[in-house]
Amino acid sequence: MTPRFQVHNFAQRARSYWTVNQLAARAGLRTLAHRAQRHPRLAEWSLPYEGIVEMMTLGTPHGEIRSADDIRRPLERITLLTNPPGATRQPATTGFFNGEWVTTPASAPERVILYLHGGGYVSGSPSTHVAITARLAKEARARIFALDYRLAPEHPFPAQIEDAWAAYWWLLTDQGVKPTQITVAGDSAGGGLTVALLLALRDAGVPLPAGAVCLSPWLDLTLSGATIAINEPTDFLNFDILHASAQMYTNGYDLRHPLISPLYADLAGLPPLLIQAGSAEMLLDDSRRFALRAREAGGDVQLEVWEHMVHVWHFTWLLEPKARQAVAQVGRFVRHHTPILGEDHG
Repeated sequence: MTPRFQVHNFAQRARSYWTVNQLAARAGLRTLAHRAQRHPRLAEWSLPYEGIVEMMTLGTPHGEIRSADDIRRPLERITLLTNPPGATRQPATTGFFNGEWVTTPASAPERVILYLHGGGYVSGSPSTHVAITARLAKEARARIFALDYRLAPEHPFPAQIEDAWAAYWWLLTDQGVKPTQITVAGDSAGGGLTVALLLALRDAGVPLPAGAVCLSPWLDLTLSGATIAINEPTDFLNFDILHASAQMYTNGYDLRHPLISPLYADLAGLPPLLIQAGSAEMLLDDSRRFALRAREAGGDVQLEVWEHMVHVWHFTWLLEPKARQAVAQVGRFVRHHTPILGEDHG
């Protein structure tokens, strides 16, 4: 991969690169100081966060992607960077799917988030996304069921939707959770899967959850959004990884299929949605266009565009204040739409 960043003024960035290099060593990555060439970044980014973005860029495959492992290995390394304290993880296995419960001392038993991780439908797991789920469990005061859905290309579309459907039905029937106390949430591809699940539940007449949250969602696998090209210099994603992931996932299906690219679906009748996207990310236009179409269909859609943030910046909440603020806002949204009698909503 051709480096896209150049590091300047190490004295000024000492705290950032000490932090990042310590984390990089844990993740098995080479020292950033010897690898990075920095593209000029926006001044509003904090120093530790800028270093993390650079490391994420270096760990993101670019150019020819020969297999899903080319995508999986960097994600597994990058997400070793955080091990949130105070969270309890309990594996859950059924005859149809696997996952894990993530709770904190603040989690209310009756409030549940079904979390669908990102990773382009070809990578990721509850373990790679525990940084987000643990923090979200605390902020939302909820139990989180993080689904370990099947991955492409071994299991292409519609396996992921089948697993999400099974997990939602299991929460209703086996776990006895009321739909009015469930929020479905996901990041990136998991954000697209979140909307696809809502569409499938709606069309089948199944009771819908109280709300849904999409973090930097991937909603158009045709990659037609203008920010795919405009924001490639400022995001750690790239066209090659998005294109390869889309091809592995769809396996010959039409990329405009409404359960593959929900941007092109009939969006009427969905529950309240919160969408968060970064102004510097390639998938920004997915969120903008989807929010517009969903509102035109009569939906209750709250779109938040966070300035100077990249794709799923929520991962960096240990270092970036805007990531903590964004997850806190998600928590408020979840608590608002799944109220519990007697709970303090502060």
